[in-house]
Order: sequence, then structure tokens, then C-alpha cells
Amino acid sequence: MKSKRFWEVDFLRGIAVVMMIIFHALFDLAYFGKYHFNVVYGFWLLFARLTAIIFLFLVGISLTLSYNRRSARFSSFLVRGLKIFGFGLLITLVTWLFFSEETIIFGVLHLIGLSIIISYPFIKRKYLSLAAGIAAIVAGYWLSTKAFAFTWLMWLGVVPQKLITFDYFPLLPWFGVVLLGVFAGNVLYPKGRKRIRLPELGRFVPFNIVCFLGRNSLIIYLLHQPVLMAIMYFFF
Repeated sequence: MKSKRFWEVDFLRGIAVVMMIIFHALFDLAYFGKYHFNVVYGFWLLFARLTAIIFLFLVGISLTLSYNRRSARFSSFLVRGLKIFGFGLLITLVTWLFFSEETIIFGVLHLIGLSIIISYPFIKRKYLSLAAGIAAIVAGYWLSTKAFAFTWLMWLGVVPQKLITFDYFPLLPWFGVVLLGVFAGNVLYPKGRKRIRLPELGRFVPFNIVCFLGRNSLIIYLLHQPVLMAIMYFFF
């Protein structure tokens, strides 16, 4: 039997998809030199960080829903995580071929893929996930103030000197956001059931459209940049 989806989770993820597309459109316009948007500081940096936080927080919630609904085994988490990590490696290859100086070594898909795998021990331990999530964020913040002369631990959050990349989401602090989502998922959806009753707004067209984006966030993530670049090539 098909598992019932919670419209509010898809809706919030859909909002994050819209925010992601807006930010990347502005980033592309700035990168290709057509407009001078300051997208790496100030408001737009906060906008991008908020988008990532929403996505990763919902990853944690979705993992608890998946586990509670299907009593998922570690093997299912492993396969799912490796699949998404594989998409991350594909993006690494593409950026290395076309934008070698800004190659994405460990971006958001690498992070999500690895987080899915290593989050499994935390899924049923909500208070452990809360404590570990806070610790990961604090540790990541501390590491972000330092710079190191080697690169082999950049996936963890040990930031190398003169790092240049389009996308960088190390485990510390960002895995902490996923773990906070795991905690929230256990609190808000114990045993995969909604604790707080909400009106079923997902049936209405504007909400349903946004929910559709949320349900298909991965494919949109993979395709939206090529589409944006094609549009810019056509117009500019």
C-alpha cells in the first residue's frame, strides 16, 4: 500500500525549491557577468543558507517518516544514500569538466547522501540526535573560523586554505541540521503519525503546485541549472 504523504512536508520542501531556483538564477546572472548581484554576502547569503537549512532539516524529518512507516533496515538507507552520493559525484565530474577552478568536491548532494547513511543509528534516539546535532553545529562553526593547509578532511568541515568551489556543505556543521530534523521528525510524527492536525490545504491548486515541486525536488535540483543556463544562453 502506498504510504500517505504529509502535504506540509512536501509544501515546505517546495518552498525551498523555489528559493533555490531564485538564488541560482541570480547567481548565474552574476557569474556570467550580465548583472552585478552581490550573492555571496549579506541578504542573499542568508537567503541561500536558509534554503539549505530547510532542505536539510526536512531530510531529517523524511528519514524518520521513512523509517517509522516501513521499519526500514540499514540496507535501504545505505542504498538510498549511495544513490544520492552518486549524483553528487556526477556533479563533481561535470563541474570539473566545465568549471575546473570551482569544482564541487563536497556539495549538498554529497552531504545528503552520506548523512542518510550515518544518520541510521540516530533515527530512533531523538534526544541523542538533538544533542549530536547541536554538537555538530557548534563544532562546524568553530572549524569554519580556521583554515588548514591540507584538503583531505574538507568533507568533514576542516576548511582548506584558499578554498574555491561553487558548493561546499561539509558534515560539520551541516549534518547537525539533518540530526535536528531527525529529532523534530520523532517529536512531530511519532511512529510516522501526525501529532498536530493541520487543515488539508494540499488539495488546493496553489498548495498542490508547490507540493509537486517538493515531491520532485531531487530531479528539479539536477535539472534546474542546465535549464537556467540554456535560458541565459538563448537570451544573452
